[in-house]
Amino acid sequence: MNAPFQVEQIDHVELHVPDRHAAARWYEQVLGLRIIPEFEFWAEDPQGPLMISSDGGSTKLALFTGEVRPPQRGSGYWRVAFRVSGQGFLNFLARLEEVPVRHVSGGWLSADDVVDHDGSWSLYFVDPYGHNLEVTTYDYDFVAARL
Repeated sequence: MNAPFQVEQIDHVELHVPDRHAAARWYEQVLGLRIIPEFEFWAEDPQGPLMISSDGGSTKLALFTGEVRPPQRGSGYWRVAFRVSGQGFLNFLARLEEVPVRHVSGGWLSADDVVDHDGSWSLYFVDPYGHNLEVTTYDYDFVAARL
């Protein structure tokens, strides 16, 4: 009998953007994702990805130069969600005036847009290219006591 198979984790999510380095700067400023130096040589190929990560490369976004095709409901992935601690969630909220981010509706994201999921808190927004993103925390009681 074959040994059971199980993946270890999600390795990366691919996003198409007009300019990989400009996108990487936005993701670093807004979410703290940084270019992974050991894979940066892949981006020397115009068809290759620029890999960015917040955890040293364990989980990555792969930025490809190409036609931006924001997701459509029912046509593949819909959103990339990033988990943060309760304090990280509050820090993200506190930075919105300094680092403005667009809400999925097109306006500017604010504390009024926090969504209570009864067990987690989320904020839904888009990158400059229309990709749907989310910051979420499961530190429910911590955030509830401070909102």
